[in-house]
Amino acid sequence: MYSKTTQGYLFAVLSAIIYGCMPLMSKYIYADGVNPFTLVFLRNLFSVLPLGALAYKECKTLKVAIKSLPSISLISVLGCSFTPMLLFSSYQFIPSGTATVFHFAYPAVVMVAGILLFKNKVQITNIVCMLLCVLGVSLFYTPQQTLSPVGSVLALSSAITFAAYVLLLSRFNRRNGSGFLFCFYIAIVSSIFSLIICLLTKNLSLPTTLLGWGLCVLFSLLVTTGAVTLFQQSTFLIGGEKASILSTLEPITSVIIGGIVFKEQIGVRVILGTVLVVTASILIVLLGTKKA
Repeated sequence: MYSKTTQGYLFAVLSAIIYGCMPLMSKYIYADGVNPFTLVFLRNLFSVLPLGALAYKECKTLKVAIKSLPSISLISVLGCSFTPMLLFSSYQFIPSGTATVFHFAYPAVVMVAGILLFKNKVQITNIVCMLLCVLGVSLFYTPQQTLSPVGSVLALSSAITFAAYVLLLSRFNRRNGSGFLFCFYIAIVSSIFSLIICLLTKNLSLPTTLLGWGLCVLFSLLVTTGAVTLFQQSTFLIGGEKASILSTLEPITSVIIGGIVFKEQIGVRVILGTVLVVTASILIVLLGTKKA
């Protein structure tokens, strides 16, 4: 049996790998007429039923403490609605690689905010690993790319909202609902909120083919039922700081898939950045496991 700490590291890594596959699937979904806002809505909507079934099997009930609903709603809106909408919107103004660099400033935000707001203990190993990750991800940025102020603000805002999501998630009282039950309510709130945003902004654009609908269902099962749930559980088990650091494996997965599927060139900067991020991830796992 794996320890809970080891499970937490494994969940974080698996979550990052699945998230890294997201750009590949989204390309085909967008080609079927779906826009980013609608995809956020559909990925949450199609996960409600499977998460509900898993939650009932795990807890034998779908009831949750009323006092936990405000926290669940805030976590849901920040992490599963606002963050992807802001990040996906930034792609319209700046290259996805640049947006990724800005977005993955969030591990640093999580660490600094935790120290300043929640008096978290300063751990040198975490700081070193975080700096390695930030430096590694920054190498994914191409200096010749033009920066749009609007796109930059949107991508940085996604980093801030996701950092707030991670901090709230790590401090959530799991006795009021955790596991699949927690994720079930997250999906419900996110579905309702993202649908409202789609309708208000007139951005509801549904798939036009049966294949498109099938891809949206598969996307939902992998990302929301899979990656989101794994990341939430890893945060519960190992804390927001370590889960955030390990999540920087996501852009590496995207780069590898881009090279294999779309024959995108992988330069020296990307290779060096990959080495730094992987090194930081290995260190955080080895040191954390040893301490546990």
